[in-house]
Amino acid sequence: QVQLVESGGGLVQAGGSLRLSCAASGRTFSNYPMGWFRQPPGKEREFVAAIRWSGSSTFYADSVKGRFTISRDNAKNTVDLQMNSLKPEDTAVYYCAARGTTYRVSYSDREYEYWGQGTQVTVSS
Repeated sequence: QVQLVESGGGLVQAGGSLRLSCAASGRTFSNYPMGWFRQPPGKEREFVAAIRWSGSSTFYADSVKGRFTISRDNAKNTVDLQMNSLKPEDTAVYYCAARGTTYRVSYSDREYEYWGQGTQVTVSS
């Protein structure tokens, strides 16, 4: 059974930092893209960041560019999201996702086959 398990969410003041981690089990994703999405309260899920299988290229939503950094460790089957300079508008449930059939990175949540259960990030003003 394939599982993605996120950790590291919590409550932080504006301007603070959090690091989210996602550990995959049940199969390896070392040859496939992985990403992070988020769903703010009352809104649809949105793309945050993605990373190629090799880690050589990363992609970010404009709203987080320069503040968030995605990274992966294929030996550990993990992907992380370092979030700095957090803003109240970053408040959301954050989801780890992985593609399992193609090497192509996607910004669409519909193209990711595997999902974690989500972790809450709350940024207070």
